[in-house]
Amino acid sequence: MSVGASNPEYVNARVRSRRASLFADEDYRKLIRMGPSEIARFMEETEYEREINALGARFSGVDLIEYALNRNLAKHFDDLLDWSEGRLYDLIARYLRKFDVWNLKTIIRGIYTDSTAEEIQTDLIRAGDLDDRTIDRLLEVDEIEDAIDVLYGTIYYEPLSEAYEEFEETGALVPLENALDREFFEHLLEGVSRPNVHEPQEGPEAMYIEFLQAEIDFRNARNALRLARSGADLDPAAYYIEGGVLFDRAELSRLVTNYDELVDHIAENKRYGDRLSAALDRLRDADSLIQFEHALDAALLEYADTLSSIYPTSVSAVLSYILAKEREVENIRAIARGREVGLTESEIEEELVIL
Repeated sequence: MSVGASNPEYVNARVRSRRASLFADEDYRKLIRMGPSEIARFMEETEYEREINALGARFSGVDLIEYALNRNLAKHFDDLLDWSEGRLYDLIARYLRKFDVWNLKTIIRGIYTDSTAEEIQTDLIRAGDLDDRTIDRLLEVDEIEDAIDVLYGTIYYEPLSEAYEEFEETGALVPLENALDREFFEHLLEGVSRPNVHEPQEGPEAMYIEFLQAEIDFRNARNALRLARSGADLDPAAYYIEGGVLFDRAELSRLVTNYDELVDHIAENKRYGDRLSAALDRLRDADSLIQFEHALDAALLEYADTLSSIYPTSVSAVLSYILAKEREVENIRAIARGREVGLTESEIEEELVIL
């Protein structure tokens, strides 16, 4: 645990400046009408200039865009840690481990689908705790079991080892991916006081806890629906992540069989119903799993913005910025990939998280 005084006022002032430079929804609509080379030129006129120029001699097209996006994202999040002190540093560093989870999932999926190291590397975001040497070793292995062995000595080794047996039995990646999610959230909530109530609490750190509970709730809803629609013989309750306030295991298993009832359950929760009216309308209108997942992403971002407005100097404002920056990167990536494979503008727009 980091010690010493936190400096939330300073960090949040820097974050507000960074937040103001993020792409607006209108920028995405402009990008949808461009090809990959035009998108790269557009990015060169923005805060991605340094990355586009540094990588332009080695890459082109969508590869240039993706490497520039990931390098820029890692730089911004490294800056957050450089600015932060004390307790604030500790909370941000824990949350940025989500990119360890992202990278491990990406590598495991890549091994599973026989992707090359170069193909996997394009999607990695080196902004977590795992060092470059470990990630590079993971990119060299051809079997998931060998990748797990590389992680010996990290917090991910034991949960992945335990989940590997079920992966072998089912052939599904869900047990491995869920093991990573569980480990991430378990460590996030270590050392923070969690009152055993379902009403929002007051205070800056309470906003941090409330945000994490919302992320767990929405992750549980997403995972359960994925399982329910996959047709796989897997029990959603077995992949339940502890720490949220919206579902218990039994409720989750029941609700995934009735989409409308699931959305009603979210809306009837006072915490979400009072703060997510617009996002809940999007959930009700979603007619596919991908639209539902995008609506959940938008809801979490809206929720983080709400919490950060309640306590502007809490860590919630930083977490809200992290989500917003991720959203920008994912939207630009989706547009570039969509243009590369010839999707229509309306098809690409369906892939975006736009508030």
